[in-house]
Amino acid sequence: MKKFTFNKNRTRLLLFTLVLSFAATISNAQKTITSTIAPPVTVPDTSKNSLLVPVFVRDSAGTGAESLTLRQCIDYAMQHQPGINKALINVDVAKTTNAISLSGWLPQVNAQGTLNHYIQTSSSGSSSAISSSGSSVNRNTFIPGVSVSQAIFSPSLLYAARSTNLYIKQAQQVTDSTKIFLVSSVSKSFYNVLLTLEQINVLKEDTARLGKSLRDAYHQYKGGIVDETDYEEASITLNNSMAQLKQANENVVPQYAALKQLMGYPPDKQFNVSFDTTEMQQNIHIDTMQELQYEKRIEYQQIKTAHDLQNETIHYYKYSFLPTLSAFYNYNLAFENSQFPDLFNKSYPNQLVGVSFSIPIFTGFYRTNNLKKARLEQKIIDWNTVDLKSEIYKEYTTALGNYKGNFYNLQLLQKNVNMAKRVYFVVTLQYKQGIVPYLNVITAESNLISSEISYLNALFQVLSNKIDLQKAMGNITY
Repeated sequence: MKKFTFNKNRTRLLLFTLVLSFAATISNAQKTITSTIAPPVTVPDTSKNSLLVPVFVRDSAGTGAESLTLRQCIDYAMQHQPGINKALINVDVAKTTNAISLSGWLPQVNAQGTLNHYIQTSSSGSSSAISSSGSSVNRNTFIPGVSVSQAIFSPSLLYAARSTNLYIKQAQQVTDSTKIFLVSSVSKSFYNVLLTLEQINVLKEDTARLGKSLRDAYHQYKGGIVDETDYEEASITLNNSMAQLKQANENVVPQYAALKQLMGYPPDKQFNVSFDTTEMQQNIHIDTMQELQYEKRIEYQQIKTAHDLQNETIHYYKYSFLPTLSAFYNYNLAFENSQFPDLFNKSYPNQLVGVSFSIPIFTGFYRTNNLKKARLEQKIIDWNTVDLKSEIYKEYTTALGNYKGNFYNLQLLQKNVNMAKRVYFVVTLQYKQGIVPYLNVITAESNLISSEISYLNALFQVLSNKIDLQKAMGNITY
């Protein structure tokens, strides 16, 4: 029987060959996987984002655009907004209309004249022609005159005098209502712009964090610490954040246009918004224990003025049966002559003074029907007052409830932001040490960005709710 001998050198050579073959197989497999994933040759640089567009646009002249605070935006709107300027003009229109209505109380002076040439007269000379001697008829006459009248009493003029201040008050209340609308609308539009700008800043920070996470995941993947899914998940999350950032940058453009329109700002000019975050957070507080006073609302004041005007209308129709009384004075200077060239050789003046009156006896029930109509319209105004009170109370309770709820929500979200930042910091360290998977980092990042965006939404929502509450209570100042 042949004896088997163990050769140590041959065994070592065989083992070395097997190790090389296995290493080559693993290397080919990694190359195949790498070619399938196709990572970038260079490390991705996310410090610069080409999707960003400038938030603050510079003017065409190349100079820096002016910066306006909320107060400056409101002051600008009070001077340049077309709606407020039209309302101010309507006040002057009301004053001018009142002056026209009251002009009847002033003396009315008129001049008139009549030039006649009689083609035919009666043989007796007792025609309509004026005869100076009785023996001859003057065929040519010219009678100029001046008449002066002064109203002593008139129901329509009395109504105009009593309602003058009410019409001016009504026009001024329309102006006040327009100012309140401008303060409310400009403030909300200003806050919308700020909200989007703050969202852009948050998304910029989020994109920078995700970019750093993407680079870390890439290096860890290249070093064989993690698999390719971590790198791909980081890329997906970064792309989503970049898409949100792009959308936010696009949204701010029409919001600026809306703010310009409310301010009456020229569309071809640009401005930047300026604000103090600390001051803004301090201004969110309002006394919620104040009682609702309907008299402070401009709508209630307007309907009260309409009620007073309707009372004057009722008073007018009620006493329109009174006579119209006026005094008059007439002066005439008659010229007459049978020869036209000698017409102005001699004149015959005459003058008179008197009082005239007019009493409506029967007008086909015009006065009584108008009086009945005016009283019915007053009842409509009374019901409008009741409906307005209900509407004001609904607006007040809605604004108060929204303010309290969103204010409480703001406080909770502020705590969430602080906790989300802490969690993200801890999870990121744990991931770098290999304790938790990358999915935990994505979850922490998503919670952080959601908390920050939610906090901003709540902050500006509270500011808008405060404006609604001030408007509902009639406490908007301008």
